[in-house]
Amino acid sequence: MSYPEPRYRADEGTVSAVLQPSTREPDLLIGPTAVHYLATSDLTHGEFGLYRWEMGPKPSGPSPHFHKTISESFYVLSGAVRLFDGGRWIDATAGDFLFVPQGGVHAFRNESGEPASMLILFAPGAPREGYFEALAEITRTGRQLTDEEWTELYARHDQYMV
Repeated sequence: MSYPEPRYRADEGTVSAVLQPSTREPDLLIGPTAVHYLATSDLTHGEFGLYRWEMGPKPSGPSPHFHKTISESFYVLSGAVRLFDGGRWIDATAGDFLFVPQGGVHAFRNESGEPASMLILFAPGAPREGYFEALAEITRTGRQLTDEEWTELYARHDQYMV
């Protein structure tokens, strides 16, 4: 394997780094989960999206699903998170990592009764913020979606439930 073709062609580097301090407020609350947009697809020019997912002690997390256009990776920062690799549930703790390629069935849940946090990485970058914000609005308002509305929301955001 070799390096990809250069995307930056100037002879001098630029001052262009972006810092996301750990002390800043979350960008979004989805029920008991605080979501930090560390690097959106817009910021990374479509290369990846990186989010810090801080789950409260109440059980939370999506059911098994897959994506057709993006891979997803999980890195547990603290606490215990149950990760589903498509075949089994794994009790993951700080330092554990799970990579899921496009089409790979996966899910995650915090069922520990304690807070837990992890990094979620999507590659290439996709506008996942729209999906997260829709979930936050549905959770906040208590709105009940029909099966057809859920299917449309999922399809619009490359999420296919198993």
